[in-house]
Amino acid sequence: MQGHAAYAGAPPAKSPAIAFTRAELAQILSLYGQFVAAGDWRDYAIDHLKDAAVFSIFRRAAEVPLYRVEKRPRLAGKQGQWIVVSMTGAILKRGHDLAQVLKLFDRQRLRLAAE
Repeated sequence: MQGHAAYAGAPPAKSPAIAFTRAELAQILSLYGQFVAAGDWRDYAIDHLKDAAVFSIFRRAAEVPLYRVEKRPRLAGKQGQWIVVSMTGAILKRGHDLAQVLKLFDRQRLRLAAE
């Protein structure tokens, strides 16, 4: 009898979910806090899925997210693992560096500062 035969009926091991690192989450929450202070954003949700970690940003909790910041490590070698998606599902920005991708929101921050 071979050693692995005893495990033939065992369920396959679950692959770990993708998660944000503490530093990544700090960058996202810093941006989020600025928009909350300005009254534009009011709620968020974090999902750790099999193929992505998703930070969803809401104007109100009962709505669809205004934006989703997604970490998809499988795309790291291609167009970059970081993606910002609009409420319509359009990809607004993608890249290899989270800080660069979050610069998409700079124009909105400038608008908030001017008000």
